[in-house]
Amino acid sequence: MTDTPARLLKLLSLLQTPREWPGGELAERLDVSPRTIRRDIDRLRELGYPVEASRGSVGGYRLVAGAAMPPLVLDDEEAVAIAVGLRAGAGHAIEGVEEAAVRALAKLEQVLPSRLRHRVSALQNATVALTRGDGATIDPETLTTLASAATGRERLRFSYRSGDGTETKRQVEPYRLVSTGQRWYLMAYDLLREDWRTFRVDRVTEPFATGARFAPRPLPAEEDGSGEPGDAARYFGRSMAGRQPELRLDVRFGAPAGFVAARLPPTLGVPEPDGEDACRLRSSSLDSLEWVALRLALVGCEFTVQGPPQLVAYVERLGARLTRAAGPGAGAGRQD
Repeated sequence: MTDTPARLLKLLSLLQTPREWPGGELAERLDVSPRTIRRDIDRLRELGYPVEASRGSVGGYRLVAGAAMPPLVLDDEEAVAIAVGLRAGAGHAIEGVEEAAVRALAKLEQVLPSRLRHRVSALQNATVALTRGDGATIDPETLTTLASAATGRERLRFSYRSGDGTETKRQVEPYRLVSTGQRWYLMAYDLLREDWRTFRVDRVTEPFATGARFAPRPLPAEEDGSGEPGDAARYFGRSMAGRQPELRLDVRFGAPAGFVAARLPPTLGVPEPDGEDACRLRSSSLDSLEWVALRLALVGCEFTVQGPPQLVAYVERLGARLTRAAGPGAGAGRQD
């Protein structure tokens, strides 16, 4: 690559990935000599990019944090992905991210070429968001630490609180972050337990990237007899299904289907008309009894749970508890 400005931009794009690049690999990627790479690194430093070099047979170059953030170099796909992600940020379960997402999106779209703005709009308009907005909030710094470690193939240490409140220390090889809209999860290989685990990110505290690199392991083979490694989405689905029993919902609402559908999360299914001014929901869910019961109550109309039996029993207990919470004579002075 003989065009110096173009080569510098390509070099900067490579260095902005979270890893250390051996000089020989950079030279091979850019089709230049190692001496040219050294000169180009010096040029980037003169422009304010803090490039750190390590010596030795396995040494290389990496971009480190400086006093100020230099301009980022994004390719078309990266720019579109960031813009779409920022547009979705306002409704996501990341604490304090909404306002920052709007500011960042305004800056990004100001400089996006028209062809990319069209792609962002087309993708956004063709996508139905399943974000429910009522999951646990997450510290953005925790999320970015996990994401950087997974991208850079760097081992993590963190404290983890299980569902029963037990606190444990974990050391893992992070594989993927998964967002369900309601919550974030980390798929990782647990080194102490020598097995794959799925962690709720809102229960992770004090994450620390150790600096130790690892070669990614293949996910466990599919359970259909094929023996082929599973992909991230299928593995996550199997993992969640194993820890949370599926609920076969059968609920009748005393309101039209359109009214109910507008107030139910899409992941709970779509109700169908069932007589005059009534509808019925028959679907399945891997969410907890507590969450499903509360979402049904928040629809804002009369409803009857036909099944499953455990949900019927929980709704009865919840109703009795709420009645007791009102206390004797709680509505005596109320005026309609």
